Amino acid sequence: MISSNDFRPGVTIELDNYVWRVVEFLHVKPGKGSAFVRTKLKNVQNGSVIERTFRAGETVPQATLEKSTMQHTYKEAENFVFMDMESYEETRLSASQIGERVKYLKEGMEVNIVRWGEQVLEVELPNSVVLEVVQTDPGVKGDTATGGSKPAKVETGAQVMVPLFISQGERIRIDTRTDTYLGRE
Repeated sequence: MISSNDFRPGVTIELDNYVWRVVEFLHVKPGKGSAFVRTKLKNVQNGSVIERTFRAGETVPQATLEKSTMQHTYKEAENFVFMDMESYEETRLSASQIGERVKYLKEGMEVNIVRWGEQVLEVELPNSVVLEVVQTDPGVKGDTATGGSKPAKVETGAQVMVPLFISQGERIRIDTRTDTYLGRE
């Protein structure tokens, strides 16, 4: 159990059989009446956001999440197969369970899988990945680093905006959180 006075951004709680992550909180002490905590909560399973008010000191169950490091070994039909790096057990996840970050997932990549009980809540990729550009328009003489950007398709199928001087076959670093080009490798 966790007190509403201990809420901080990132804290996970259980409400109505769902896991919620505290996004914002505000302790309010009105001149009349008792204090309360106004929060904005994000559902970890489906992404919905609600605003909820708790009495100051009210206790709610804290969600116990388990994080394990796994390696993406191969893709089997529509499922992605991950191997636990400690027990060598395999876990199969669908693209919908992984979410939109599936576009940067490549074989051999180590990820963190967050579980609540037996349910997989999210797959955390590294903050940046190095991928090869497989398709982009050729660079033209006179293109500069500050000139602009063009779309490029990388080896996992994701499309990223890159500077004009990047050509096919180059390896680039991409920020997986913001889908932006970070530099050449």
